[in-house]
Amino acid sequence: MNYQQIIDRYFEPESPLWHILVTHSRCVADKALEAIRRRRLAADATFVEEAAMLHDIGIFLTDAPGIQCFGTEPYIRHGLLGAELLRREGYPLHALVCERHTGTGLTLDQIVRQQLPLPHRDFVPVSLEEQLICWADKFFSKTHPDQECPQAVARQKLEKFGAEGLQKFDAWCRRFG
Repeated sequence: MNYQQIIDRYFEPESPLWHILVTHSRCVADKALEAIRRRRLAADATFVEEAAMLHDIGIFLTDAPGIQCFGTEPYIRHGLLGAELLRREGYPLHALVCERHTGTGLTLDQIVRQQLPLPHRDFVPVSLEEQLICWADKFFSKTHPDQECPQAVARQKLEKFGAEGLQKFDAWCRRFG
């Protein structure tokens, strides 16, 4: 797989949004890969790099002008949209990372309770690789894509996802951080 070719197929190379996506995704990939090396995790590093670089591929379809996204879909759907795109590209396992990286994963209960515009099912990271990418993603925003935020700030941003999400993040920090 050549993730850069996929990115360049959907994003105008060197455009502001391309830079946001590539910078953010590279930082997420590097943090996840560092955790694999440092913690000697039995994770597929090649898959982690590819999937981390593509986890936000669906953002261009969303309406988030603050990060140069001028699509029509709600931003909360970027993972689902990216998953659909990667399935069409022939990468169903990478698609799962797209679907499952929002917050610490979204449960059916959260989707129903918050009336989120998503299918009624769980979108929760399952594999070690999915969890690593989801964890690493929490340390980087797209508004400041190359600036890693402290763990306490990442945790604070997750408060809106509830106690379950915070507990999961804390467990990931102990395991990967």
